[in-house]
Amino acid sequence: MSLTSFALAGQSFRLRKAVESDVGPIVELIARDQLRAAVESAAPERRGPYLAAFRAIDADAAHLLCVVDDAAGVVVATMQLTFLPGLARSGATRLQIEAVRVDEELRGLGLGSAMISWAVAEGRRRGAALVQLTSDNSRGDAHRFYERLGFTQSHAGFKMQLS
Repeated sequence: MSLTSFALAGQSFRLRKAVESDVGPIVELIARDQLRAAVESAAPERRGPYLAAFRAIDADAAHLLCVVDDAAGVVVATMQLTFLPGLARSGATRLQIEAVRVDEELRGLGLGSAMISWAVAEGRRRGAALVQLTSDNSRGDAHRFYERLGFTQSHAGFKMQLS
């Protein structure tokens, strides 16, 4: 299901809802990330947990896992949107953007900006009052990217590993 398309630097891209056959290419994008490479595996024999996670995401209307295809139909980017209802802010819904990845070869074309702009518009369309995301402290380039798009570094994030 195509959600939108982008024409950037003479290339065309299509953003769409991910399907189960996209799990391999999505995991490959994530595994190529310098911070995730040591713990992620794109090997076909290790896909079981990823497929289970995809099915849970896909079954829940509060989640939208997206991919971007190039003109040849190759998955070149991904992001996950989660809509979080809450009591704070007068019962506001928050849009959480997670796991944004763009193929290294395509960075700098504006694809990431187009994806985030679409996600923000989708958040507005679904009634979200706030868009939030987290980015590892070591990702200075990503922080500058998000600030250019209008995000502010307003909170400190905390995590606790459970496994």
